[in-house]
Amino acid sequence: MSAHDIFDVRGRAAFVTGAAGGLGRAMAEAMAEGGAKVAAFDIDAAGLAETAAALRGLGAEAITFIGDVADETAVEAAVAATIDAFGSLDILFANAGVGDPEPALLHEYSTANWNRVVAINLQGVFYAARAALRQMVKQGHGKVIATASMWGLAGSSSVFPLPAYNATKGAVVNLTRELALQYAERNIQVNAICPGFFRTRLGPYDDPEFVAAITAFTPMKRIAEPEEIKGTALYLASSASDFVTGLALVIDGGCMAK
Repeated sequence: MSAHDIFDVRGRAAFVTGAAGGLGRAMAEAMAEGGAKVAAFDIDAAGLAETAAALRGLGAEAITFIGDVADETAVEAAVAATIDAFGSLDILFANAGVGDPEPALLHEYSTANWNRVVAINLQGVFYAARAALRQMVKQGHGKVIATASMWGLAGSSSVFPLPAYNATKGAVVNLTRELALQYAERNIQVNAICPGFFRTRLGPYDDPEFVAAITAFTPMKRIAEPEEIKGTALYLASSASDFVTGLALVIDGGCMAK
């Protein structure tokens, strides 16, 4: 198999949560550009419509589902409809996530905010992975890719306090390792992407002080654009990573090398 062929995802079916913008849209576009069929899931209807238009503009077969990843029924129904439409489910990007609504020290942190972050960042990954894995076990292959964070590997309070975000992303990293072991003999690879600072809606990137602080913190002295996740997404979704499982792949401009 050639180097080109191992990155081929033509004809495969991908399900992407959090696909209305940012990293999720870039992941969906990477799959479409590679020839995959794409199901895009998000709570943001307007952004989802823009993603669908972009995917179809790339010539991809694309379907969309408006829903909240914290809603177990909505996730189950969307995955089932994707399998009905495409006949398989080969790739899952469990990507949807939110930051702490109000960054704060734990003794000042609200229960409502904690529960919402856990529901989206951790429960959402659980719901999506469980639904996808049922199909992947039946068909005897699959790729599960969860979006964690570099803050799933280290605390963020050297920059700002994000207790719920850090807790959930750390949990996603270890859930990835556990699932990798559970499904290693079933030809299903489970890996996590751990991004650093990307210019998405997951931060106040219109705030010059915030941008200056995170740029200074990043050894490469810049913020990544969402499109820079595409190579990693394609690698983990394709046969190029067939002997890779349980990996937390950090894409952070050098932050975790400190």
